[in-house]
Amino acid sequence: MKLRAKLLAIVLLFVGLVLINYLASSVPVRADLTAESIYSLSPGTKAMLGKVEEPVTLDLYFSQDAAGLPIGYKNYAVRVQEMLRQYVRASRGRLNLNVINPRPDTPDEEKATAAGLTPQMVQTGGEQFFFGLVVTQADQQKTVPAFMPQREQFLEYDLSKLVYAVQQFNKPKLGLLTSLPLQGTSPQQMQMMMMMRQQPQPGQFVATELAESFEIVTVEPTATSLPAGLDVLLVAHPQNVPPALQYAIDQFLLGGKPVFLAVDPSSQHFKRQGGQQAMMGGPQPNVSSDLPTLLGAYGVVYEPQKVVGDLENATQVHVGNGGVARLPIWLNLRRENFNATAMPTAQLNTAMFIEAGSLAAKAGSDLTFTPLIETSAQTGTVDSALLQFAQPDDVSKQITPSGKKTIAALVTGKFKTAFPDGAPKSDPVKPDSSSQPSTLNSQLKESSTTSTLVVIADTDWLFDDYSVRKFNFFGQTMGEPINNNLAFASNTLEFLGGSQDLISIRGKGSSLRPFNVVREMEVEAQKKYQDKLTELDARLQQVQTKLTELQGKKTEGKRLTATPEIAKAIEDFQKQSAAMRGERREIRRALREDIDRLENRLLLLNVLATPLLVGAFGFWFYRARQK
Repeated sequence: MKLRAKLLAIVLLFVGLVLINYLASSVPVRADLTAESIYSLSPGTKAMLGKVEEPVTLDLYFSQDAAGLPIGYKNYAVRVQEMLRQYVRASRGRLNLNVINPRPDTPDEEKATAAGLTPQMVQTGGEQFFFGLVVTQADQQKTVPAFMPQREQFLEYDLSKLVYAVQQFNKPKLGLLTSLPLQGTSPQQMQMMMMMRQQPQPGQFVATELAESFEIVTVEPTATSLPAGLDVLLVAHPQNVPPALQYAIDQFLLGGKPVFLAVDPSSQHFKRQGGQQAMMGGPQPNVSSDLPTLLGAYGVVYEPQKVVGDLENATQVHVGNGGVARLPIWLNLRRENFNATAMPTAQLNTAMFIEAGSLAAKAGSDLTFTPLIETSAQTGTVDSALLQFAQPDDVSKQITPSGKKTIAALVTGKFKTAFPDGAPKSDPVKPDSSSQPSTLNSQLKESSTTSTLVVIADTDWLFDDYSVRKFNFFGQTMGEPINNNLAFASNTLEFLGGSQDLISIRGKGSSLRPFNVVREMEVEAQKKYQDKLTELDARLQQVQTKLTELQGKKTEGKRLTATPEIAKAIEDFQKQSAAMRGERREIRRALREDIDRLENRLLLLNVLATPLLVGAFGFWFYRARQK
């Protein structure tokens, strides 16, 4: 009887556990206790989901049965599914989620391939697997071809961007105001260049890249208003912009529409034009650009006559007589120079900027100034006028490092107008049916909502010369990116061209928490032994050099000279080399000793912690029942 009661109790306990787990997964209540709330939806995502009108279907394809699938992908798949379920709950029935396991040679695999998902390969067995998302609304379809765990911190942004994009039936409109031939030489410029016997400029790849995501609307430099219906405005190398057009830009930004502004203290494009015009006896063009009225009002400090030079990130260039020198005003920036938490720059690895300027936040500004791209601490500035005939070595001598400089920045907040007295009186805005509403109605004195401005202190990075390697492919001019310049342009403008809800979403932390104690111990151990390793490597290099010299001594007949002195010296150096290599192995082993001991203690703690805690609780419970 007692045995049957115990068995019944065990069965009821098991049923209770199953029911508790089922109810816990069904109750729409969650507690996110992570440091950066990585499992909670941002207010921007919730606002965006609240605006969904037509049903949206989410088809998540994940080959969970693939042999040899890395555990990292399995864990990340659970993370993605849980995030998508939160989207479904927050949408109040407007989103539907289907989790599909596309097994080989099945209709599901054919659907995944037809939708444009990219199969990935398991490194160990060579088997392919799918891990992507298809978002569909009516006849609109967008995809994540392949989820990557490395992009986990931007998972929410990527998902929200997809749900938002599938509801857009037309490309957003990008206004382009520039004095640069990004789209190629215009017909007006063509006539002038033909008169001066100059070759017309072809369009740049950056314009082609942007045309895939935007409908580009050209804004003439002489215009007094902006075209209607623009979603985002790109201003590149503004020169002689009429006050009325500056006022229209100001009102556009204050109206909540984002602006991408690229200025330059020293444009290579106009420098080359100046060289050609000098040979023709023409006037020298202005190589710098600035919008002082707007930037000053928006709390951005920019000096249009100062060029940044970074001694650490200098680019190697060819000089006379086949030599190579480092040119610090040509910045070859790396991953550590990009803001890893900002959407436009988080995934960038390299970029090149040519004679760029620097940006800073004005003292007392209440706007949020976020650096996107910074130089190293070995950075100084030099007057652009001194660079015209300077050699690379001379430029390096002119630079006195004064700390990091900001090349690109994101400015957000409630902007105040740059025209507090209203539209410029000398060039009044004439109402017409094609102008922006903000120029026709009452003036905005302050942003009606959070405004977004991206400023870059260089424009040469937009040109193919510094971003792609061109080649001919069956008569077509193709371009292979040599850095992430094009990605930076498209990432930033796609980020700005989305809704304000998307712009408000920020990158979050990763569910894979790094063990900072181990990392700090590695750094300390490296500092402790690095000097010894450096000294030992230098000595080993010297020994190897001498050994190579001795072994390379030959007679005129190219036969090795083997005198007793040389033979003994070679033997001594070989012994020294072997001894030093052994010493180096010992030092590197010492680097790992403390870390290995800590890992063993952690392993023991992980194995024993749970049984010890359960045993302690059982003992306490037993004693409590006895009492």
